Formats: sequence, structure tokens, C-alpha cells
Amino acid sequence: MAEIELNKINNHGLSERIPGIEQMRRQAAAWNRRRNKESCKINWQFTTADARIKQKHLYPQFK
Repeated sequence: MAEIELNKINNHGLSERIPGIEQMRRQAAAWNRRRNKESCKINWQFTTADARIKQKHLYPQFK
């Protein structure tokens, strides 16, 4: 989830050089408020069942 949000913040205007830390904090806070207001959600498509198939060695089998 963190990587997705970092990609979004980079693509929505914080990818350019920002002259100071205070301006960076203000821009990041404004962006964060907008994202929270939009109530953005992640559509997870890799389910636990899929993980158990693809990464079988990580999921122990109990009998």
C-alpha cells in the first residue's frame, strides 16, 4: 500500500524539485488531505487463495 501511495504522490505533482522542507511538508499535507477526502481504496486482486497456490512453499499444510 505504501508503494502505491508513493507512486500516486509522485505522479500527482510532488515529483518536481521543492526548494525547502516546509514547502514540501505543506504540499504533502495538502495532497494527503485531498487523498483522504476522496476516500481512495485499493482494489486487491491477489487473494489469500491465490497466494496459497502461487506461494505454496510459504503456507504450511496441517493435517
